[in-house]
Amino acid sequence: MVLLKQMLDQTGLKKFLRSNSHLPQPGSNRGYQPADIIESFLVSVWCGSNRFLHTEILRQDSPLKKIFQWKRTPGQDVYKRFFKKFTQKKNHEFFNSLSSWYFSQLQFTDYTLDFDSTIMTRYGKQEGAKRGYNPSKRGRASHHPLMAFIADCDMVANMWLRSGDSSSSGNFTGFVEETLLRLKEKKVGLVRLDSGFYSKKVLRLLEEKQMNYIVSVKMYPPIQNLLAHQTNWLSLSEGVEVASADYKTNGWESPRRMVLIRQSIAERPAATGKQLRLFKDSELYQRYRYSCLVTNIDLPPAEIWRMYRHRAEAENKIKELKYDFGFDSFNLNNFYGTEAALSFVMLAYNLMSLFRHFIIRSDVQRRLSTLRYNTFAIGAYLVKDGNQIILKMALTLKRREWFRGLWDKSRAFAFPVSFSNA
Repeated sequence: MVLLKQMLDQTGLKKFLRSNSHLPQPGSNRGYQPADIIESFLVSVWCGSNRFLHTEILRQDSPLKKIFQWKRTPGQDVYKRFFKKFTQKKNHEFFNSLSSWYFSQLQFTDYTLDFDSTIMTRYGKQEGAKRGYNPSKRGRASHHPLMAFIADCDMVANMWLRSGDSSSSGNFTGFVEETLLRLKEKKVGLVRLDSGFYSKKVLRLLEEKQMNYIVSVKMYPPIQNLLAHQTNWLSLSEGVEVASADYKTNGWESPRRMVLIRQSIAERPAATGKQLRLFKDSELYQRYRYSCLVTNIDLPPAEIWRMYRHRAEAENKIKELKYDFGFDSFNLNNFYGTEAALSFVMLAYNLMSLFRHFIIRSDVQRRLSTLRYNTFAIGAYLVKDGNQIILKMALTLKRREWFRGLWDKSRAFAFPVSFSNA
């Protein structure tokens, strides 16, 4: 946690929070300052809290108080009262200003933007919790947040909380506009979407924005016919074949390019895609799983398919947010209070990505749960030598040199940073 403290100081996050006029202010002189509440909430998430009750553990941790120089630590009720002060307007103003400041410090361009949504089941009577598509808990009320990920630096660009009866592409236009506003000086190189976003409105929006896109196509009957009548398949590797075709459906002004994929079930049992249900009696179609992508990129079909396959990393990010950061557990009865809490969870995730890229610098991007075990959960104690506080750590000789390297990198870390050198 000392390493994270050093990195946080270098980012200037606390200075930004103290100077931001959009944050709710305490009602009395004895109230906690917003910057202190946010910092302690981030630390509690990194330490493993995945609901408000767990943040109480932080109050008993005297070493953390000394490391982060807290005179007192907020309890769960402080966080709840603070987040409930956020309204739709405050969420829009504050988190746009926070994201614009944060991403202006990160140097990257021509980035890949992945949009996705997820289902978060609710068990109480929270605002916005409604019945909708919920494959794991059918009939149960849920929230259905919409998210945007920057694939190049493993970060969340934007998140909107939505009611459970929203479709995947609901409010997509406004969400894209806000996401681009947060990343205003950076050029989008590619947008990837799953089949939940496949619609004429979404494709037209991306084309009007002059963005390169790859979108998974829903397996409507005309698309199944297109796949069934394709004969010019190109074999890529064992059990994978691709093809390309121009296709125009009703309502489209002009044809769009389709990349067709089929994978042999016998050779690739775990292959993604769907069987052609319109042709159940055909033995040929039962041997394959099919998928289809629509794109405006002029590259070979094999490259389009390979580029799209990396979109699955967005699903892994959502899983990590849920399991390691408590993304689906921090919720209040107040809708915009919940959205504010989850937006700060996004901030905790983004800062941890910075830590992984520039401090840990591992070839493999470890999950937070792994970092807790390898890097955070180390036996240590504090001693005082005059006016200095010394942290004594239980490290074997083999790990000491590695840990000294982390220490030096966290001290040398400075904003702005370039991901081309990460």
